[in-house]
Amino acid sequence: MELLFLHVLYTLLLLTNAESSIASLQLSWTRPRMRIHENLGFSVNISDALPGINEPLFIDVGLSMPLDHFSNSSVDGVTTFKNRFWINTTFYDLGGPVFIFDSGEQNAAPLVPYYLQEYHGLSATMRLAKRYGGLAILWEHRYYGDSLPFPIDKNTTVEQWQFLTTEQALQDVVFFADSFSKNSSSFTKYIAINSVADTLDPQSLPVHPSVTPWVWLGGSYPGVRAWASSAPVHAQVDMWAYYAAAQRSLTVNCSADWVAVTSYVDNVLRGTNTTLIEDLKFDLLKARLSGPGGNTSGADGLTKEQANKTSDVDVASILMDPLNFYQYYGFSASILPFCNLLETRNFTSNSAENGIVSLSGVEETFQAFLVALAELDYDSIPGSPDDPVADMSWMRQYCSEYGFYQRGNPDNPLSIETSFQSLELFQQQCNEAFSDHLPSWPQVENINKYGGWDMRPSNIMFANGEFDPWRTMGLASIEPNSPQRKPSVVVPGCNVPSNATTFFGITYDNMVHVSDMRVLLVPDSNHTDFKTVGFYSPVSQAPFYTGLGLFQLALDEWLPCFAANSG
Repeated sequence: MELLFLHVLYTLLLLTNAESSIASLQLSWTRPRMRIHENLGFSVNISDALPGINEPLFIDVGLSMPLDHFSNSSVDGVTTFKNRFWINTTFYDLGGPVFIFDSGEQNAAPLVPYYLQEYHGLSATMRLAKRYGGLAILWEHRYYGDSLPFPIDKNTTVEQWQFLTTEQALQDVVFFADSFSKNSSSFTKYIAINSVADTLDPQSLPVHPSVTPWVWLGGSYPGVRAWASSAPVHAQVDMWAYYAAAQRSLTVNCSADWVAVTSYVDNVLRGTNTTLIEDLKFDLLKARLSGPGGNTSGADGLTKEQANKTSDVDVASILMDPLNFYQYYGFSASILPFCNLLETRNFTSNSAENGIVSLSGVEETFQAFLVALAELDYDSIPGSPDDPVADMSWMRQYCSEYGFYQRGNPDNPLSIETSFQSLELFQQQCNEAFSDHLPSWPQVENINKYGGWDMRPSNIMFANGEFDPWRTMGLASIEPNSPQRKPSVVVPGCNVPSNATTFFGITYDNMVHVSDMRVLLVPDSNHTDFKTVGFYSPVSQAPFYTGLGLFQLALDEWLPCFAANSG
């Protein structure tokens, strides 16, 4: 996606009922009754009587998802839609909690093998379900995948888009949870007298939040919705800090050369030397089109006239190509190969401690940068095409509510991002994509009303990667305009809110975006390709086991306080 999203969350969300307001749902946790691992003596295997975990399900048995939870609006005759989900009852014991994994801003179907079937590894969702006898659910967000109230394309109208909001999406899960049964005894009798050949309605499972807790897991934007500080809980239009995390991870010499080249390119493009501008545009475009081993065949059709017609911002943005996969893979896997090519001039010389620019000047540094761009050649990495529905829906969300416009810091002369990336440019792109009178700027108050950097919820563990660009908008932010709260691994008591200076959670050293939601244990062809690796790519095994262990300690503390009130 154009604005790649963020960190990991683990959160215990205690849903009350569909009539609860969003504010009371998220700010005032109640204590629903539950029975953990209660054996009611049924003889039929629930897994045999429910649809298989490969089979997508929809809220469409007796009810559908309301298009508008608050005013019961109708658009083009549509008042409800089918919202998709998957379930896995492999480890479920009647009375156990629900673990719902939120897929967020994408088609959820490709996540099924990883998060419900543990293909080639383990997932937090299934490990927790096994430990606590829980029901595992994979949830798809409205306006993504097959959970579409309307077709999503350039013709989607403002009336149709108006229901893609964080507030509506939060209430979707409340409505979904409230659709399940409350009566475990009736369910037990039902499966005892019906053949296992009969397929049960999943909504008949007695997992209503009034009788068992729901534990909401997710990362990145799903973390925002579920209120985890590892997600960017603080929305702001100007997210210059996105590249600050990458800047901090760079080696001294690579940083010095990158800054110098960025400044050089920006100055040339803003200058009056038309010949130099034309040559620079041609050189950068040629480097992007070329490949390893000095292969320039990809640029054979490129002319200087064509290059000169390319906009300044498009040309200058080529300098950011090596950062395309940074938030998932971090410095060592995504940027270090580029820096090694740059600093050794394609392995033809030794690197200099303070960069090429310190010895040879910026023009030679620029030439070395061009070679490194061509040799690494990110664009030739094979991969699946983007999902146009997800791209359009997510763009609508950040244009209308989140902002997170990723420009360089205008007050930092050492920024590695071109100054041609501006707030006005991002807004212009939004206005061009949606011609239906977007607000003049994203309405970030729609998100920050839930607390932003200052939120103090209970029963949540916040996990972050040290160098995740999206940590900058979470509670673990170290940016100068943030409260700079500190994580603590001391498990708080049940329903005990965090304070103004600390929060319960952990920041993983040297890790980046969503490093602990699953772990890869055996080779997987999907993980050899940057573009097909999918959602939450595990770059290290340690964060998964560390985060899972800490969260289990927390659940051991929190779950009994809900069980104590069960009848």
